[in-house]
Amino acid sequence: MPPETTVQSLRPVPVPDEASAPFFEGGARGELMVQRCASCGAFMWPVKPRCVECFSGEVEWTPARGRAELYSFVVVHQRYPGFEEPYVVATVETPEGVRFNTSIVRSDADALTIGMQLTVVFEPVSDVVVVPKFAPAA
Repeated sequence: MPPETTVQSLRPVPVPDEASAPFFEGGARGELMVQRCASCGAFMWPVKPRCVECFSGEVEWTPARGRAELYSFVVVHQRYPGFEEPYVVATVETPEGVRFNTSIVRSDADALTIGMQLTVVFEPVSDVVVVPKFAPAA
């Protein structure tokens, strides 16, 4: 029998694999993790086995600052199981220079503006998976 779960999500739950496990482990600790090249210092997203700048295989995971700027967004009004519409799907850019596709929470869609400052928040979607999302910075 599977273990009892205390966090239930109606949304699809990501399944961490070998490549993404450090990202989700960081989320469980409250850290937004990104990859960084140990050779040249370039930050990368999405997950890569080699540096996108110098092609080094010396890629490591490091905590990001947890801040971002709203790069682009769309307000979704279509019904989709597990999502309460309207909801915001966005691309954010961190000070490290990586862009994430994510959700914007704790804000009305009408209050969002391109370039606004955001901070990471973490949402547990199962007992083992915590997903980073972004909210307007205070």
